[in-house]
Amino acid sequence: MRFSSLNCFLVSSLILSSSIALSATKVMLDPANSSFGWRGSKITGASHNGSMSFKEGHIEMDGDKVVGGTFTVDMNSLTNIDLTDAENNGKLVGHLKSDDFFDVAKFPVSTLVIKKATKQADGAYKVSGELTIKNEKQPVDFLAKLGADNKTAETNLTVDRTKWNIKYGSGKFFKGLGDKMINDPMEFTIKLAFAEPVISAAKPAAEKEKPAAKKTKK
Repeated sequence: MRFSSLNCFLVSSLILSSSIALSATKVMLDPANSSFGWRGSKITGASHNGSMSFKEGHIEMDGDKVVGGTFTVDMNSLTNIDLTDAENNGKLVGHLKSDDFFDVAKFPVSTLVIKKATKQADGAYKVSGELTIKNEKQPVDFLAKLGADNKTAETNLTVDRTKWNIKYGSGKFFKGLGDKMINDPMEFTIKLAFAEPVISAAKPAAEKEKPAAKKTKK
């Protein structure tokens, strides 16, 4: 029985995916030394900022190539750092955790998945991935830079919050808001720390399979 062209393609793709998975090295995130910062602003120019913590994560490396990765954010860890008054701070954090914004009771985690990363001439990585917030999955693209020690990475990511069904105070969905309108762009500052260097920890598959040199007889 002959395979169809589609079947051959699917088998080839499966073999290729398996080969990549076997050659990749998973480097674990150090959540305690990593952070997921946020910043939102109003039409008046006023803004608030804070951070969230990572629950877990890892990056997948094949030599100096990033081939994948998944990072999970604990939405219940959301804090504000610009309001010093405890009552106002608590009100803002409570509102952000409510169903007007992140609805953390229903959606306690968000995830960032790396789908593709291309190393640039300056050493940075052009990353394509998926960000899931409130169970809404949307594609994202950003530049990430590794630290000099290869154990840290940083990126800044600006997204349109309404794509993740966070519409409260958005001028696109509500009219007559005046100076109460909240800008749709939300900024994330992501700092990752890893348990070990992400490049030196991973050796290319060719090096892993390198045969031992034959001894010559004298």
